[in-house]
Amino acid sequence: MSARKRIAAEQRKESRKDVALAVLRNTPTSPRKMRYVADMVRGMEVFRALGVLKFSNKEAAGRVEKLLLSAISNWEQKNERKADEGELFIKVISVDEGPSLKRIRPRAQGRAHRIRKRSNHVTIVVDTINKEQEQNQ
Repeated sequence: MSARKRIAAEQRKESRKDVALAVLRNTPTSPRKMRYVADMVRGMEVFRALGVLKFSNKEAAGRVEKLLLSAISNWEQKNERKADEGELFIKVISVDEGPSLKRIRPRAQGRAHRIRKRSNHVTIVVDTINKEQEQNQ
């Protein structure tokens, strides 16, 4: 590895040291449906977001709820204390397209149409509200 790449990799590693995140890969849901759920909780306080996800009737909400609990647990482990009510919020939640399974569906007169079974990757970054206020000042 060249020096330039090594330095860039070390900088990325340093910037992620104080950030608690959780990643869910290869979720068998279309990214469009998952983005709808992600938009519901983007920027919310984490315990309020958990309530919204718990009572949402979307199938993807259960997966995002489990991922959010993992992100909270990661933050608690990094900071060696429990998260207080109103302290954490969802800083970034992103949904990226994952690999698609290609399948064939038979059609009339011997034809075939391609069916794409989409998947996605979800990333949640959790941060404290106090840290954001300190950076803005």
